[in-house]
Amino acid sequence: MDQSTHSSSEFAAPGRIIAVAVNNTNTSIALVEKLAVSRASSIPSNQPDQIAQAAAGLLDSGPDLVLLASVNEAVTPAILDAIRHATGLQIQELGHGFPVPIAHTLPDPVTAGLDRFLVALGAFAVVGQACVVVDAGTALTCDFVDGQGVFHGGAIMPGGQLMLDALPMQAPALPKLNLADMPDPLEPFGKTTEHAMLLGVQASARGAVRYLAERYAAFYEAYPQVIATGGNARLLFEDDDLVESIVPDLQLIGIGAARSRMIGMSDDETGDGA
Repeated sequence: MDQSTHSSSEFAAPGRIIAVAVNNTNTSIALVEKLAVSRASSIPSNQPDQIAQAAAGLLDSGPDLVLLASVNEAVTPAILDAIRHATGLQIQELGHGFPVPIAHTLPDPVTAGLDRFLVALGAFAVVGQACVVVDAGTALTCDFVDGQGVFHGGAIMPGGQLMLDALPMQAPALPKLNLADMPDPLEPFGKTTEHAMLLGVQASARGAVRYLAERYAAFYEAYPQVIATGGNARLLFEDDDLVESIVPDLQLIGIGAARSRMIGMSDDETGDGA
């Protein structure tokens, strides 16, 4: 089953675009041409004017389109209006008449978010083979893409910061911590409450990914490459020998890959398998 099989003249000639990925907490924005991402920034999703200013700051590089994907419907209208006013460019929304062009095995109605499809598409475009795709953001997702680029779904769990936030809510004696306070290196034994909480969060994320990767490998009868992305990927997986690569901006790469497919470019032209 393919999420989209059509191409659109509205995506016309390949060229540089402004890619915008609106997520629950932050919005990523960058110049994207094919699979190349440059001048990327991350801005809180509840700040549409700042997001629009970032988009306007990219106009000097000659983008011809804004391509936006959102999983945060509450803030999307304000962001669209602000970007339209600041740039004057045409804006296309993935998911609104332009589904992410990736084959999948999910039943109807499809409930998976655009972010998961885009990260999966971006990962396959980068590695060109079966892969486990880990996105460590507000939530932590771990999905499987087979060797033909077909998305099979996966798992969603609380992200690292959500885990830390939940503990003191239910156990008031525990301190409020930020995932960014994770020491490097993280010693093997938590000798303070803070250290023990941070170690527990990292162990939970890594253990879940290892368990899921083993399940996916058993299904696929081969061990897929594990690739991670997201704002907290380095904090949680930097020295994990299971994760073969950490690729920033994989969702933005996915937007570029989606556009390339929509305008009918071949895998070789988009850089698939590189």
